[in-house]
Amino acid sequence: MSGNDKLIMIKSLHTLIWVFYNIVIFYLLYAVIVNKIDVWVWVCIGLVCLEGIVLAIYRMKCPLTIVAEKYSDSDRANFDIYLPHWLAKYNKEIYTSIFSASILILFYRLLNQ
Repeated sequence: MSGNDKLIMIKSLHTLIWVFYNIVIFYLLYAVIVNKIDVWVWVCIGLVCLEGIVLAIYRMKCPLTIVAEKYSDSDRANFDIYLPHWLAKYNKEIYTSIFSASILILFYRLLNQ
């Protein structure tokens, strides 16, 4: 398997994981907005926290990015994932903001039950 084939596999896997975490984060946002605080809300929070721990361990870099760097010398933010450059570049900021807003809404809901 060539380096390019491996990079394609890494990008595909990275994109699938990104889609999964979009579902997680947007379910969390939806659930707190409609006040549907259930076990899935806590599972979502746990998954996002787990992702945060992994990123912290790898100095705010996805482990798949580290592997992909072996097969590319690109410095573009989206060299390792099938996303538009702007979204890959600001991904952490965008989704941290959405997650933080969700947590604030959750606290509001829990305090006003």
